[in-house]
Amino acid sequence: MARVTIQDVAREAAVSAATVDRVLNRREGVRPSTVARVENAIRRLNYQPDRLAARLARSRDYRFVFVLPSGTNTFMQNLAAEVQDATGRMVSERVIVELVSVDVFDAEKLAEALEEVGTTRPDGVGVVALDHPMVREAMNALADAGIPVVTLVSDVPNARRIHHVGIDNSAAGRTAATLLGRFVGARRGKVGLIAGSLFLRDHAERQYGFEQVMHREFAQLQVLPVREGRDDYLRNEEVAAQLLEETTDLVGIYNAGAGNRGVIAALEAAGRGRDIVYVAHELTQFTRRGLVRGTVDAIINQDPGHEVRSAIRVLTAHADGTPIVTSQERIRIDIFIRDNVP
Repeated sequence: MARVTIQDVAREAAVSAATVDRVLNRREGVRPSTVARVENAIRRLNYQPDRLAARLARSRDYRFVFVLPSGTNTFMQNLAAEVQDATGRMVSERVIVELVSVDVFDAEKLAEALEEVGTTRPDGVGVVALDHPMVREAMNALADAGIPVVTLVSDVPNARRIHHVGIDNSAAGRTAATLLGRFVGARRGKVGLIAGSLFLRDHAERQYGFEQVMHREFAQLQVLPVREGRDDYLRNEEVAAQLLEETTDLVGIYNAGAGNRGVIAALEAAGRGRDIVYVAHELTQFTRRGLVRGTVDAIINQDPGHEVRSAIRVLTAHADGTPIVTSQERIRIDIFIRDNVP
């Protein structure tokens, strides 16, 4: 079957091809009745615009900037590597992808980075963001300037972002609780809870989901107050060592953030890698090793490659004025134990 062209739509709607182009690109100067006629023709003919050809015709590239965390977070380093990979892959699609690294735990620095990115007038921004008033204001300033923002991994729902790319973090926390509780079994005792920062909404949501299930389903286990390690493995090593030293009846640890190699190091240094149930997030070189050695019991994972590709698709669709495929952009929760580690 021959591909439906813009000329076919123009004939069907009894307008010029230029008018169809104006409707497709949402430009002003077309009467509402004409817009409706063109849109009806598009639906009847199932016309699918060749967006790449349109960009070529207009000599128009899209430029998307990703603002990601600096530091030792291995998962975020993997996320940044996926962005770097996309810089080469998307050139043929006339999409330029750039990467900016910043300390996302510092709200002022993150807000300043977003403001600086805004001055370069990109076609879209992807950001792992702290849920903080300064950051929300910077994101809203981008929206006011007509620059769409997509959040990755951790959401800022009260900001005017167009989409969030990430897992259901409350569900991830509930899943972690179920796994930890069942691995602990009939034992009684305390469970340590570590997060990067509760200003990161994904960590706060995971904590909420985790405590919800632990209190409801595993009453024999006491969840200790959350300790924050800023996703730094050296800080987390200290936090885990303190938990082990101070809590004689510690039976489990859940890390809702990153810095897992520090927790793994503390458990193994104390000779507690096998009797403490440890549930962590993200399959990295360090958590994989811990899983195989038996120090880590289960990993809740999200695919960084899928997240970057999804963010680019969402920003591209917004720039093209086309809808996204919701099911395609849903990021699933993966669960890995030693027996199914890829």
